[in-house]
Amino acid sequence: MTFGELLSPQDSVTVFMAGDVMTGRGIDQVLPYPGDPRLHEPYMKDATGYVRLAEAVNGPIQKPVQCKYIWGDALPVLNQIAPDVRLINLETSIATSNEYWPNKGIHYKMHPGNTACLQTFGIDYVTLANNHVLDWGYAGLTETLASLKDVNIKVAGAGGNQQAAEQPAIMDIAGKGRVIVFSYGLGSSGIPSKWAAQKDRPGVNLLPDLSEDSIRKIKDQIDAVKLEGDIAVASIHWGSNWGYAVPLEHIDFAHRLIDAAGVDVIHGHSSHHAMPLEVYHGKLIIYGSGDFLNDYEGIGGHEEYRGDLVLMYVARIEPDSGNLVQLQMIPLQLRQFRLNRISRKDGIWLKETLNREGQAFGTQLQLSEDNVLNLVIGE
Repeated sequence: MTFGELLSPQDSVTVFMAGDVMTGRGIDQVLPYPGDPRLHEPYMKDATGYVRLAEAVNGPIQKPVQCKYIWGDALPVLNQIAPDVRLINLETSIATSNEYWPNKGIHYKMHPGNTACLQTFGIDYVTLANNHVLDWGYAGLTETLASLKDVNIKVAGAGGNQQAAEQPAIMDIAGKGRVIVFSYGLGSSGIPSKWAAQKDRPGVNLLPDLSEDSIRKIKDQIDAVKLEGDIAVASIHWGSNWGYAVPLEHIDFAHRLIDAAGVDVIHGHSSHHAMPLEVYHGKLIIYGSGDFLNDYEGIGGHEEYRGDLVLMYVARIEPDSGNLVQLQMIPLQLRQFRLNRISRKDGIWLKETLNREGQAFGTQLQLSEDNVLNLVIGE
């Protein structure tokens, strides 16, 4: 697998993005420091049960695995590309706390000792405005923030109060400017309204709606920090888990973020599978990046969406304009809690599916001989 065009991007900023990374629960149980496996879910009471489900479908996992195991074939590919920024949505609490959030069906938790696995993948930023970061209460959120700080991973979207939760993560790219990431969550993704950070209470950066007031607030936040040559990323946790239809209000909001608020890249997530893309006025919009790593193997339902197929998004952005220069998407398959290269047949399925769903947005993907999806960008 080669990426010649991406190996010499002197005049652009290369940003790696992935959707939901769920290293808690079952995956946590196979890592070097498994946490307390007790769960409070109607479906499963012990996290090791998710390991057994995966093994029943795809064979035994030799536990414990090394940190690099879960990243599988994605790790050498990402190291070859050597992007300027590596950004994911981390959808798990990193905690030892057992103070789970009551009346919530799913609780994701990874032991702090396994935070090094995020380092192994070279993650720079994690967005936290999602519906799992507070699964284990305020104590769990405090541990999560401390664990990420200990390994020098920047965060956006959650904090000890509203001001902290609204703060963007900023990375200086030597000789190229800065990438500024703002993280927002919406109730449509399943974030409880009580999780919204307040002046005197920890929580997530929860948008109340997709109104003009929200646009103005985001514009003010971006204007306060964005300098000439900066690339502003809005990472948004929104929408349902399944289905390709992009809500009209999401489309309108994304366009307004670009037209009125100064956003250059929209990194959407919450869907368990990849959704359509759009290039709007030269700017990249990913409406739903899909899951990137989870413990869903062996859980039936929604097979038609092929949630086992995931994507690495590698975007080259022109700093002066914020416009998209190139987008490559590297498909992988989740198998045995590991990211693996896909078959040609699966690559063709992904291309045809995303091209079908992307027709409404005028987007088209081509599949290379080594199963890399390339977005066709018009003149």
